[in-house]
Amino acid sequence: MENLTTTTFKTKVFDYENEKTWKFLGDKPTIIDFYTTWCGPCKQLSPILEQLSKEYDGKINIYKVDTEQEDELSAVFQIRSIPTMLFIPMEGQPQLTNGFMPKDKLIEVINNNLLK
Repeated sequence: MENLTTTTFKTKVFDYENEKTWKFLGDKPTIIDFYTTWCGPCKQLSPILEQLSKEYDGKINIYKVDTEQEDELSAVFQIRSIPTMLFIPMEGQPQLTNGFMPKDKLIEVINNNLLK
């Protein structure tokens, strides 16, 4: 799993400064975990996402964004609570979800929404 900065986000996911409508730049469906280091549910979610990044290696990308270090990205996506995850299919609009999700629910979202 890779930690994204504002700069890498604009090259790997979406260049929100130059595009007015959503234009995904990735080559695989993607999950972005917006987190902070002090957040309890974020700490619970992190090993699950690590496992999923191995289980779905080559099929999806999983990135992390530290909302305290990347406040511009937090503002762009109006992150108000953590963890928040952004699910990005290859086509269509991304979906934001707030709060902790157990592994079985994440697998369901990946299989039904990202890899359909």
